[in-house]
Amino acid sequence: MEQTITILIADDHALLRSGLKLLLQKKPANKVVGEASNGIEALRLYEELRPHILILDISMPHMDGIEVLKKIKACHAHAKVIVLTMHEDEDYITTIMKEGAVGYIPKVAVDEELYTAIDTVQSGYVYLRPQDTQTLIASVLHKAPQTVEDNSPFVILSDREREVLSYLVRGYTLVETAQQLLISIKTVDTHKTRMMNKLNLTKKSELVEYAIKYNLLSED
Repeated sequence: MEQTITILIADDHALLRSGLKLLLQKKPANKVVGEASNGIEALRLYEELRPHILILDISMPHMDGIEVLKKIKACHAHAKVIVLTMHEDEDYITTIMKEGAVGYIPKVAVDEELYTAIDTVQSGYVYLRPQDTQTLIASVLHKAPQTVEDNSPFVILSDREREVLSYLVRGYTLVETAQQLLISIKTVDTHKTRMMNKLNLTKKSELVEYAIKYNLLSED
């Protein structure tokens, strides 16, 4: 008899959670033991339920998925977290794996591949699609190592994060920034959170000081 694999789903979209639950439970060994709609709830339920696997969305209210991942891995080094996200760029993949995720699946690719990912990480291995593995290898091989002292936005931040920062420190709201960059408000908020985490800042005033230090306010 197959061993039961307990799974916690954390995503702020109820429809997606329902779809994932139906997909997962088509395989008898999978048992969804809980659902979280925000980051804080994901942390609470993980501690309460201690599932074998957490399927975690990155863009969530109250606390983003990367921060949830950090906090869980800080307390549970062997936690198995598969990240589910709409973002497929190199920075996201590198950050997610660096913070301790054991799997990564873009939302556009969610299908029976999820079964493979769960079986892989439950067996003690990391799951990445071949193209994502190549992206991660390329990032390690071709990016110059970043020193602790080098806090330059042109090293530590992605191009999109610098764009978001440039608008925010000029006084644009999240809505206005999203309109200028033709992206969603949620994506702007995610980039803002990632910036603050990377730069170890907690206040907007600190972000403005950082922008002034690196002459970002003068950018067109």
